[in-house]
Amino acid sequence: MNHPDPLDSIDDEVRFLLAGVRLVALDVDGVLTDGRVIYAGAEEEQHFDVRDGQGLVWLRRAEIEVAWISGRGCAATERRAQELDVRLYAGSGTKRQRLAALQSELGIEPEHTLAMGDDLPDLGLAACAGLFCAPADARREVQARARLVTRACGGRGAVREVCEAILAAKGLWRGIVDGADG
Repeated sequence: MNHPDPLDSIDDEVRFLLAGVRLVALDVDGVLTDGRVIYAGAEEEQHFDVRDGQGLVWLRRAEIEVAWISGRGCAATERRAQELDVRLYAGSGTKRQRLAALQSELGIEPEHTLAMGDDLPDLGLAACAGLFCAPADARREVQARARLVTRACGGRGAVREVCEAILAAKGLWRGIVDGADG
């Protein structure tokens, strides 16, 4: 498969915003997963894309804060967040309130925040972010608010695309590629 340059088809203003990102706030269901919830008896199963996880590891190594903000939580989400060393905020309060509180705690302004969501409750994230993104299969109303819509769908590499674009805009992507273990 041919992988395009991470900044292909991204306009100069979005590139500028990507270069300034210090905090990435992501919805979980429909962004990090394909949105399905599968119950196997009492257990809940979720599917995460390992490529998205690798992108998040690279962001953390670049000292970019990563937070998952979800309307609900489950053991699978908690486990994956721990594996990737990302902050998880699930449950009460609106996504907008949770993101604003996190920004205040970290001292990071909205203009240095990238948020990504796929459904109407995620529009609260857009209100607190300098750059709002959406996966290819997000609701059309959400895509209309997004400055960047990925080629990939949620849970299928959309987050990885955004991670690569951030790293490329910061001038770090080539070093990751050159330093890869083939």
